[in-house]
Amino acid sequence: MRVYLLKDVEKVGIAGEMIKASDGFAKNFLIPHGFGIEITPANSAVYEKKALEVKNRKQVIESKTSMLAEKIRSLSLVLKRKMHDETKLYGAVSAGDMVDALAAEGIKISKNQVLFDKIIREKGVHEVTIKLSNSLMPKCTLKIIPE
Repeated sequence: MRVYLLKDVEKVGIAGEMIKASDGFAKNFLIPHGFGIEITPANSAVYEKKALEVKNRKQVIESKTSMLAEKIRSLSLVLKRKMHDETKLYGAVSAGDMVDALAAEGIKISKNQVLFDKIIREKGVHEVTIKLSNSLMPKCTLKIIPE
């Protein structure tokens, strides 16, 4: 069944896309919850035009996102933290700390876009992943130094 998405559905598609979904998934989840509308021969021309507009807009967003990813990859952030034994932090570096550090560089992201491979609790150089989209996940360098 072809469905036009009205809202973003993670791992399915974004609003304005036309997708192929199984009959059960579309009839039992997407349509009743208001995530999509079934595309019939009568309304297909309208939704195909809307989907084309979204596709063009999506390409512009992807190009802006890839430029942002390159900017993030080139960043080397430095955080000063209180430490004991000159190596261990009193607390861990949080996603909020990363959001603030990136905001100082002119990059606005949310906390749920910051992905840590492991909890950062000691000084040194670490890599932090920023999830911009499912396919774009640049890593920036974070250096922790004592205050």
